[in-house]
Amino acid sequence: MLQFRALGPLEVACGDRVCTPTASKPRQVLALLMLCANRVVNIELMIEELWGMHPPRSAVATTQTYIYQLRNMIAREPPCRRGADLVTRPSGYVLAVDPDQVDAFVFQRLVEYGRRQLESENLVEAAGVLRRALDMWRGPVLADVVREAVLGAHTAPLEELRLRTLELRIQADLRLGLHRELIGELRSLIAAHPFNEWFYEQLITALGRSGRRSEALQVYQNLRQTLREELGLDPAPELQQLQHEVLNGFPGRVPDASVGIVMNHLYPAAIGAPAGQPVHSVA
Repeated sequence: MLQFRALGPLEVACGDRVCTPTASKPRQVLALLMLCANRVVNIELMIEELWGMHPPRSAVATTQTYIYQLRNMIAREPPCRRGADLVTRPSGYVLAVDPDQVDAFVFQRLVEYGRRQLESENLVEAAGVLRRALDMWRGPVLADVVREAVLGAHTAPLEELRLRTLELRIQADLRLGLHRELIGELRSLIAAHPFNEWFYEQLITALGRSGRRSEALQVYQNLRQTLREELGLDPAPELQQLQHEVLNGFPGRVPDASVGIVMNHLYPAAIGAPAGQPVHSVA
């Protein structure tokens, strides 16, 4: 079956054979069709992505040529193997495909399943599934595709969901007692996201519960200094309370299982199935 991969460099593959288009604009069209799989993508939306608000007179014909090229790419695989079709609709085009063939869909389904497991206190299952979801990423979403406004609006929620998924997995690990194991990872995350107070909170908790209270307090002081110097702000009240708790000898609290993850509306067909269970096309 053809596999459509967006969580990293764009890739279309069937087994060991990679058939990803190389030209820039067909790649943009394909990426948009993938992220909107099983739904009509209006041709005007494709044109906006390709040329912005000032398309050439030939925009419709040129876009149709790109669709023709992509359809030929898909048709090279025998019907019994490809599992996908590029279908024409009155207002645009649909990439009709089983969601299990699109890595972004599978990722979101795993995240939703992992979140439900975490809320149900199935911590080992939750941590494993969330780790599996994060392992699907090969780099930034559509890392080698030119992205204008339309594609950007579709990819930004995926990157945000990746970060929220990481938070869920850290929650599961903390609640499993893996405080020491998380310290190094949390320090790296803070270096990459120096204003993300949630990561600081979890590092303080992990250090406090590992008996490293002075280091936990130093992390808080580093955050306060960074926020004041860069933004003129103080740490959030929750972090100030956590500092007082660590000062008073409380080792830090384990985060609540409920995290405000809003599933991206771009992938409705991918939500609601347990890991490993096929999700059928909505086309």
